Amino acid sequence: MNYLFVYIAVIAFVLVLYIRRQQRRNKTHVITLHESIESGLMEPPSLHPVADPARCMGSGACVKACPENALGVVNGKAVLINAAHCIGHGACLDACPVEAIKLVFGTEKRGIDIPNISPGFETNVPGIFIAGELGGMGLIRKAAEQGRQAIESIRKKTAGKADFDVVIVGCGPAGISAGLSSIQHKLRYKILEQEESLGGAVFHYPRQKVAMTAPVELAIIGKMQFTDVSKETLLEFWADVVRKTGLNISFREQMESIEKVDDVFVVKTNKASYTANTVLLSMGRRGTPRKLDVPGEELPKVMYRLSDPAQFQGQSMLVVGGGDSALEAAIALSEQKDTHVILSYRSAAFSRVKQKNRMLLEQQQKSGRLRVMLNSGVKRILEKEVEISFDGETKLYPNDAIIVCAGGLLPTPLLQKIGIRFDTKFGK
Repeated sequence: MNYLFVYIAVIAFVLVLYIRRQQRRNKTHVITLHESIESGLMEPPSLHPVADPARCMGSGACVKACPENALGVVNGKAVLINAAHCIGHGACLDACPVEAIKLVFGTEKRGIDIPNISPGFETNVPGIFIAGELGGMGLIRKAAEQGRQAIESIRKKTAGKADFDVVIVGCGPAGISAGLSSIQHKLRYKILEQEESLGGAVFHYPRQKVAMTAPVELAIIGKMQFTDVSKETLLEFWADVVRKTGLNISFREQMESIEKVDDVFVVKTNKASYTANTVLLSMGRRGTPRKLDVPGEELPKVMYRLSDPAQFQGQSMLVVGGGDSALEAAIALSEQKDTHVILSYRSAAFSRVKQKNRMLLEQQQKSGRLRVMLNSGVKRILEKEVEISFDGETKLYPNDAIIVCAGGLLPTPLLQKIGIRFDTKFGK
């Protein structure tokens, strides 16, 4: 009888601890959810999870798997508590023990345009194919598989007098996989990448873990198996693949238009013009970085993302933008020794940003490590200076580099001009 009492007491103690832990977790996630709602951060940018409340058991496995802290458990069910920061790599889908999560595009309030493609990844425009994130697949392993399969379809349409059998636009998982398949099948190919590094959307992931829990078959390389791999490790792997295979990638070359001339496609870029029998669009949905359109923006010191704050230590920096990415870049730069940072934003106040970033920004301001210029605008960029209109006057400020965080221009209008049809998805 005494043993039974001890057992009951131990079970009750453990149960009380569990309930208290769940209550603390629920409270924390509710606070984060309310902050996101107040800051206007509840619209996910792309592919994102939705939990079926009838199946979700609130285990929290999806929450632990999410590297962006976008998911939480509220009232015993998984929900997006920081939707704007979901990057859609699908770790939560694999982690859910009861298969309660599905990945969808768009919400009831905001639809997302997804192109119509056939099972062979061909669009309604014969000869133009789409694979990867642009076509609705943000998962790394599946995007890579789509790139491989798309080339299998393209092989049947390579007869022609063009310079290339296929021009591949974008060098993320789908583009790299497609390039390797092109080498394997001895196709004449050209890979265009508008940025200066490979990886596509993966390059923009936070410095935490991404998930590839199932093997991916890459042409020439064979089976690639990663679990809980970091962004850096994955990018290093792809860079090694490029070195070993000689994959030919033209960096900092942006596609500007595609036209059908006679029996071939003419792909025009910011550097050249190419003819191709087929075109594979494997770029992401982040789009082309929105530019300032001011004199001097073509200087190499102007960048559209911050990859390593430490490389700018001791320099005079300007960050342009008013979203979380701009605030986070300015804060990270201001933490570097002897680095002088200006944050310029065209509006009178920051909106739709996380409260945590607001607080950190204010701290850096008060410490004198960062200067914020609201209602300001860049007028001209020089080699060692930048001209900014602020507080009723235009002045030159010392400057070594500029980080522009002004969002991106989605490729949808360009693709529609080509003739590609889209469906708008509202949470499907």
